[in-house]
Amino acid sequence: MMKKEDLRIVYMGTPDFAVESLRALVEGGYNVVGVITMPDKPAGRGMKLQYSPVKQYALEVGIPLLQPEKLKNEEFLSELKAWNADLQIVVAFRMLPEVVWDMPRYGTFNLHASLLPQYRGAAPINWAVINGDKETGITTFFLQHEIDTGNVIKQEKVTIEDTDNAGIVHDKLMTLGARLVCETVDQVLKGDLTAIPQDVMAQKAGELRAAPKIFKDTCRIDWKQNTDQIYNLIRGMAPYPAAWTELVEEDGKRTMVKIYETAKEHVGSGLPIGTLSSDGKSFLHVATSDGSIKILSLQIAGKKRMSVDEFLRGFRFSDTMLFE
Repeated sequence: MMKKEDLRIVYMGTPDFAVESLRALVEGGYNVVGVITMPDKPAGRGMKLQYSPVKQYALEVGIPLLQPEKLKNEEFLSELKAWNADLQIVVAFRMLPEVVWDMPRYGTFNLHASLLPQYRGAAPINWAVINGDKETGITTFFLQHEIDTGNVIKQEKVTIEDTDNAGIVHDKLMTLGARLVCETVDQVLKGDLTAIPQDVMAQKAGELRAAPKIFKDTCRIDWKQNTDQIYNLIRGMAPYPAAWTELVEEDGKRTMVKIYETAKEHVGSGLPIGTLSSDGKSFLHVATSDGSIKILSLQIAGKKRMSVDEFLRGFRFSDTMLFE
């Protein structure tokens, strides 16, 4: 069996989700010889260049770093080759060309935040919550040509509670994923790795659901949907990018409102869909086709996020208002 100190690993990732696995490798004594992350991006009011969370961590622990604009760039490819990786690990990065993923002798594996072959795509956590699933999980798999289709190495399930939002599920999977990445490397070291083709798994998986990228329109609440669907959309988009709707006042004025937290009630109010009801102090309900949604926290365009009682204190409520 090869020692973990001898296996040269190159790690690729960008957001916070990817830091946890990198930290587990470094603190676990694995030999991470280099990190690849996205180029710095201007952000904030001053449009200062901001480092990715993975870059910040790599700099803290002194791991060499590459930030290529283009992954087929000759200079980048020769620098990557010089690291002489035995294995590459990808967590929340971007699509790799074959010339990159096929470079190491043990290949390249990816950590994906779903139980593949379910939820291939960019937003697996959000879609599992939006669809009201009771469980999801995390998968390590080898990269091949089609995105998220490679042979599966390891999987672990996690429960989605009815009150979990996408942020809570993200954090569960981030922690679990870090452990799974280390276990996958251990299997590579032992040489006892069996990877299962996804088309074999797909035959047992039933209908396959996709996890496409989320756009602004995806986040818009359709109040004609039933109470559970609306509730699931809101928690599936929380805390980011957040579900939104428009507050329509009697004079026709429209204001964008982001909704972060809600509760659901399955008792019909008899009011038209989208109608708001409130005591003006402590509660705000929205009528649905088969019940109501109780708003707990929200954000009006141009203001900070606030609890519903904070919102009602500074807002003149009228029973002619509705969400649309």
